[in-house]
Amino acid sequence: MDLGLKDKVYVVTGATRGLGFAAARELAADGARVLVSGRSEASVGAAVTELDALGGPGAAHGLVADNSDPGAADRLLTAAVERFGRLDGVLISVGGPQAGPVTTVPEEAWRDAFESVFLGALRIARAAAAALGEGGVIGFVLSGSVRQPIPGLGVSNGLRPGLAMAAKSLADELGPRGIRVVGLLPARIDTDRVRELDALGGDADAARAQHSAAIPLGRYGTPEEFGKVAAFLLSPAASYLTGVMVPVDGGALRTL
Repeated sequence: MDLGLKDKVYVVTGATRGLGFAAARELAADGARVLVSGRSEASVGAAVTELDALGGPGAAHGLVADNSDPGAADRLLTAAVERFGRLDGVLISVGGPQAGPVTTVPEEAWRDAFESVFLGALRIARAAAAALGEGGVIGFVLSGSVRQPIPGLGVSNGLRPGLAMAAKSLADELGPRGIRVVGLLPARIDTDRVRELDALGGDADAARAQHSAAIPLGRYGTPEEFGKVAAFLLSPAASYLTGVMVPVDGGALRTL
């Protein structure tokens, strides 16, 4: 199926590694042009080189930006339009907040996570809402913690559901303008972040086996599997989907 991504332009934040990069790869592979952001010149440059190799010279452009920076949203969207001449959507991905239970994670970590995970993401979404036209799309990379808490991830459990509800509200507000808003709820996808979480208890292999046993498909997902779902949701092929939160979890969520 042709997703209709050729020559579409997307901004993908946090896209030098993990889930953001996996989504950017699939977009580029299907002919889209992507502006990717990350926190260091080296990581951004490496991501752009790989995406250009996949999608052809000029398929990608990079910008060093931190989602928690109040000026990042306008810089990212302006750079995409200046580089590629248009903007069709954004995918807002941020690194996971500090792990730990609600009772022991320090207040400073909560505050920092609110700036990047919640407020930074909302700034980018609001700026995109002002810049996009009919057919545009705003995507959020969230977490399965939107629907059920994940042990040991108190900050994520606290912030992600609120951002998901803000996304649902945006879908209502922007729908009359033909702009879609979607969310992705990954669980155990085999990224560096998940491997780091598995190692927190001291035995990463045992943790992986335990989590895999609780997933109906019996294994962790691959970044490529996540990226393909993200690319579909951002594409014109998903033109009648908005306000949805799509689990990418191998069946791990037990809620509807």
